[in-house]
Amino acid sequence: MKYIGFILFTVLTNAAAQLMLKHGMMTLGPLSFAGVNPLVKILQIVFSPWVFLGLCTFVISMASHLFVLSKVELSFAYPFLSLAYVAVAIFAYFVFREDLNAWRIAGIAAICVGTILIAQGGSGHEAVAADADQAALNQTNQIKTGELAR
Repeated sequence: MKYIGFILFTVLTNAAAQLMLKHGMMTLGPLSFAGVNPLVKILQIVFSPWVFLGLCTFVISMASHLFVLSKVELSFAYPFLSLAYVAVAIFAYFVFREDLNAWRIAGIAAICVGTILIAQGGSGHEAVAADADQAALNQTNQIKTGELAR
């Protein structure tokens, strides 16, 4: 639970990236590759301000996720990414006036309950990593004092 802040940062930056990409694509209008070089069109899309900002935000989200993966079990961290569905649905309702009907609300509730259940299961990786770090530190200290060499 020590890294929950980083996990939630990953979730929120992931959701923010989705919202930026949606806004960017709405700004660009319907896609059409007719009469245009596809590579040029893709570059226009990628380098439009909101799409580019969304992609950069994804990079930040991925960097945060990599940090989290170095600290906790994948089976603990990854399910939290489903909370991005919740954040996107709620923010899309307020920002883009997208529908938030009873079925979506029920799905959001199920995602939240599932994530809470997974979080309650804990992550043994932190304890294992702490033990490994302590063992390595003890070994280093023994080497420095010459105890291990004897």
